[in-house]
Amino acid sequence: MDGLRVLIADDHPLFRVGLKYALQAQGFEVVAEAANGQEAIEMSHYYEPDVVLLDVKMPEVSGVSDGIAACGKIRSQLPDIVVVMLTTFEEQAIIQAARAAGAHGFFSKETEPNQLARQLQTILQNPDQDWLPKVELPDLTPREMQVLQLLGEGHTNKQMAKVLDLSPETIKDYLHGVYRKLEVKDRLAAVNRARSLGMLRLDS
Repeated sequence: MDGLRVLIADDHPLFRVGLKYALQAQGFEVVAEAANGQEAIEMSHYYEPDVVLLDVKMPEVSGVSDGIAACGKIRSQLPDIVVVMLTTFEEQAIIQAARAAGAHGFFSKETEPNQLARQLQTILQNPDQDWLPKVELPDLTPREMQVLQLLGEGHTNKQMAKVLDLSPETIKDYLHGVYRKLEVKDRLAAVNRARSLGMLRLDS
């Protein structure tokens, strides 16, 4: 599958140049480089590459906040293009967001070029498969998830009890279950852990 056409989107010129030459050495054709998500979308329409490599963290331009947002737009507007995220951030919440945006793959920027080339070829051979890292979430019950969401919104135990029509003591019991399953010891740690796992709504 040599000669595959690639678009690289990253806000660091030196990284783009390094990745470009590394991929070219592996037989890929880099057709364009973008410095932000909006450029990536526009260039994807113009060049119609086989693969778009998107950095997760890029500056907001024209309402496109980052690589995840750009991925969602490219996947919805140009569904035949394979989109792969490159990042130094491997938090499970980001992986979850990339999956929701339709990304085909998710790789560290530390990945060796020859390994990345092999992975891209594998993804292109079967783009319908889920190639993103598997995210294992704690097995919270529906009620525990309700308590966790309210906790993320800053509610006190009494407020949660009122919202859920439960006693404060029952809320405490649910919180202890949440702490145990998240492997934390207090409210703040529980919220931070849940956010890192992508378990809380973004507005919480």
